[in-house]
This record gives sequence, structure tokens and C-alpha cells, in this order.
Amino acid sequence: MTNPAKTQTSTQANTEWTIGRLLDWTRQHFSDRGIDDPRLCAELLLAKALGCEKILLYTRLDQTPTSEQRADFRTMVKAAAANKPIAYLIGHKEFYSLDFTVTPDVLIPRPETELLVELALKWCSENPRERYDLLDIGTGSGCIAVTIAKRNPAVRALATDISEAALEVARQNADRHDVADRVAFACMDMLSVSADATDVGRFDLILSNPPYVPENDQATLPANVRDHEPAVALFGGNDGLHAYRRIASDACTRLRPGGSILLELGHDQADQVESLFAETAGLRVCGRHKDLAGIERVIQFTLPA
Repeated sequence: MTNPAKTQTSTQANTEWTIGRLLDWTRQHFSDRGIDDPRLCAELLLAKALGCEKILLYTRLDQTPTSEQRADFRTMVKAAAANKPIAYLIGHKEFYSLDFTVTPDVLIPRPETELLVELALKWCSENPRERYDLLDIGTGSGCIAVTIAKRNPAVRALATDISEAALEVARQNADRHDVADRVAFACMDMLSVSADATDVGRFDLILSNPPYVPENDQATLPANVRDHEPAVALFGGNDGLHAYRRIASDACTRLRPGGSILLELGHDQADQVESLFAETAGLRVCGRHKDLAGIERVIQFTLPA
């Protein structure tokens, strides 16, 4: 793709930058640069440039985008090749079959976090009641609280974050999925829930995908994560456990008897987090759950009734 933004003449039809040719070139370019899922990334960026659904690209493979569309596409391709996350370039990311607005102010929702949502919904189904009060700590895009509220109409959630910019994105997603009347938002740190923030003193479920990457491991992260996603949502102190300590110190004052805490984990953190909650909060673990890669990704505690 020497310059796909240049206008081709009708006599050069065989070398025009059609949708099919743009996809093929970009897939190879991304593959050469080591970008994950190069074909999908090419499709997402081209659909964004053309303002259409990704699936529609394959009904228009012989069409030639306008020079303006090709210029927009080329700009995004260059940014993606320089490791800017695709989700930030197109402004959204799918999570649990729902589409979420994302910006560089929030962590990009990831498939492994869907396990947290799945387990929360399972807990609700196994503990039937008219209303569930849920606290989502460090909500970011709001994907956890919004998804659970969307899937279970009995859920009332409070989603907190230390970043007001992140909360604005989360509010947009609550509006987008028609749960703004059941998901409240508050700018605060960890479990410092004020009386003004909620009409309940304790919660049935406390969930969090906290920052858990040790700061010493920063250099080992992929460049698209390390250089672009918000550090406050990634790094959990020197050992990665700072946020877990904060949650454990106040957990029993915020969890109803019989309630459950579900926390996402980093690699090889399950033993440490289990010990931390046993020593600090006296909570017993009732589940350590593996993701599809076989990594212990979610740990679950309960406060005996």
C-alpha cells in the first residue's frame, strides 16, 4: 500500500485500492508488525473509516472508498502499527455480547473479565431475592456493573472510580444500555462509600477488577497496554496487591452477611489474595475460578450469614 489515499484513474482499475485490496494489504502489514488478530484489526479499522458494520465489508469488496475515507483509514493504520489499541481508535469494544464505548481514560474490557460477570450472575440465580445491591469498585468503562444490571433487572448497582473521566464514559455506557436508572456512579477511592452515594449501607455483592500488575513488571507488558492504557487502572504497587489490601481492610463493613466478594486476579496471585483476606478480613474463600487459558482469574469470598 504505497499510498492508498491517492485517487486512482479509471484506467488503473486493476490497481485501485478496493475494500478487498485494502483488507488484504493491511492484514499482511499488521501481521508483519506483530499485531494480534491482524485480519480482525484491519476489518474494524476499515469499517470505522467507512462508517459501516464490519460484516458489510464483504458485500462491497470490489468497491473503492473515497479519498477521504482512505486517508482516515491510513491514519488509523499507522497509529495501530505504532501500537495504539484498536479499541481506542474505533471508540468501542464488545464485552459479554454488548458494545461499550471506550476512550484512553478507561481500561479496555477484556474477555477474561467476563468470568467475573458470569460468576456474579450465577450467584444471583442461586440466591434469589427481589433486589440485589451491588458495588463495582474501579468501574472504568462500567462494563461489569452495566452488564450485570442489563442481564438481571433485580440488580441495583453503585459503580465507583477514582477517575471522573472514567466515570463519564461509564455513564455513557449505562445510558447506552438503558440501565442508568439502576446504576449509580460515584467518584471515590476503593470502599470509601459515603452516605450520599447510596441508599444502602451494605451490599450483597462486591466486585472489582482492580489494578493488579506489579509496578516492577511494567516493562514486560505489551507496548499497546503499557504505553496507552491508564496506569491507575493497571498497576497495583510494587507487588500488585495494594488494591486487594485496601478492599480487604474494609470488606466486612460493606458486605452483608451471606454476601459475596468477587475479585479478578493477576497471574499467580490467588494464594496471596486468599491469605490476605483470611488474615485481614477473616473471610473464607468459597471459590477460585480459572479462565479459558487455565489461569486462576477470579477469587470469591463469602461472609457467613
